Amino acid sequence: MEVEAEERDVNNVMCQLVDPEGTTLGPPMYLPQNVGPQQLQQMVNKLLNNEEKLPYTFYISDQELVVRLESYLQKNRVSVEKVLAIVYQPQAIFRIRPVNRCSATIAGHSEAVLSVAFSPDGKQLASGSGDTTVRLWDLSTQTPMFTCKGHKNWVLCIAWSPDGKHLVSGSKAGELQCWDPLTGQPSGNPLVGHKKWITGISWEPVHLSSPSRRFVSSSKDGDARIWDVTLRKCVICLSGHTLAVTCVKWGGDGVIYTGSQDCTIKVWETSQGKLIRELKGHGHWVNSLALSTEYVLRTGAFDHTGKQYSSSEEMKQLVNHVYFSPDGQWVASASFDKSVKLWNGITGKFVAAFRGHVGPVYQISWSADSRLLLSGSKDSTLKIWDIRTKKLKQDLPGHADEVFAVDWSPDGEKVASGGKDKVLKLWMG
Repeated sequence: MEVEAEERDVNNVMCQLVDPEGTTLGPPMYLPQNVGPQQLQQMVNKLLNNEEKLPYTFYISDQELVVRLESYLQKNRVSVEKVLAIVYQPQAIFRIRPVNRCSATIAGHSEAVLSVAFSPDGKQLASGSGDTTVRLWDLSTQTPMFTCKGHKNWVLCIAWSPDGKHLVSGSKAGELQCWDPLTGQPSGNPLVGHKKWITGISWEPVHLSSPSRRFVSSSKDGDARIWDVTLRKCVICLSGHTLAVTCVKWGGDGVIYTGSQDCTIKVWETSQGKLIRELKGHGHWVNSLALSTEYVLRTGAFDHTGKQYSSSEEMKQLVNHVYFSPDGQWVASASFDKSVKLWNGITGKFVAAFRGHVGPVYQISWSADSRLLLSGSKDSTLKIWDIRTKKLKQDLPGHADEVFAVDWSPDGEKVASGGKDKVLKLWMG
């Protein structure tokens, strides 16, 4: 009996499966040391009674388990006398290929491209430029579709409504303009109220209000404003910051978050515009905000399958720069120190720094399956990083100057980039 017990201790290790929030899955159990990710995946699917088998990744001490337990324990000199916590994380069922070639260079803008954004369904692409125009592009022919004229100054930011019916742009003159993406025509006159340039635009999530009507804008003037595109006016002014508001997000729980140069983040309710919370702690300007629900709020009811919806009610049933991955597991940040940094989105723990850019990194974007991260830099390149290996997957030179804006389409098929060289580039796998 003693020999048997001894043999069991040598060949087996006591493990506890837990989800990313720390909830245990069943009791601790002895597992053979030759068990690897594939066997663990079968176990988790069985324990969760999943009718459809789902893919999972496994982590021990924030490090992905890609080998058998035996190899991991030996390499990391882990004691088998303690219970080994193995975190299981559901993965996207689909897989995005890294983009590796430029499929189109689309001229048209006569000044730097300052913002690019795919529509929520990934079928249209919009760009805003220093030439004061917004352009809509035909992705099937990779040619300009509409040139939207009306702004008197640089177009600094653009944002699609989550139902894809509206596109709003904000300019250096402080004006906002709503456009019809089907015609490229302005939907009424410019929306005026801000006294300085627009720093951010965010729409009310589609599950809170459909069809999309309200969006919030932030400005250098220190205010954020809620606008109604149907009434064509500002309905609430959010005043309280003592310096410029640098970023704004409309959260999935119905509140608005604003970050400011006054070092605070303020949280607002949206029926009367009352301040409900103030987050203090930063020692300097707040330049960027990220929400863990951001990806799903941006795409609304649309996903990589390209499903169509017959009504807004049907859609409503579904529910410098930091960015949560679509699955909420990671947070990535782009920095002027030429690096992209990766953090655990659940624990907030620092995971890795991606180095390779030789200039400041301006913007980042995630692939829909959360496996790849895209960055655009002052060094005129785009780079794709592999989250599992923490290494550079693809280097994408091609722009003649600084890359200011990047976006990965929600269907994972394409990447768009724009910058100082005045052209838009489309990239494909």
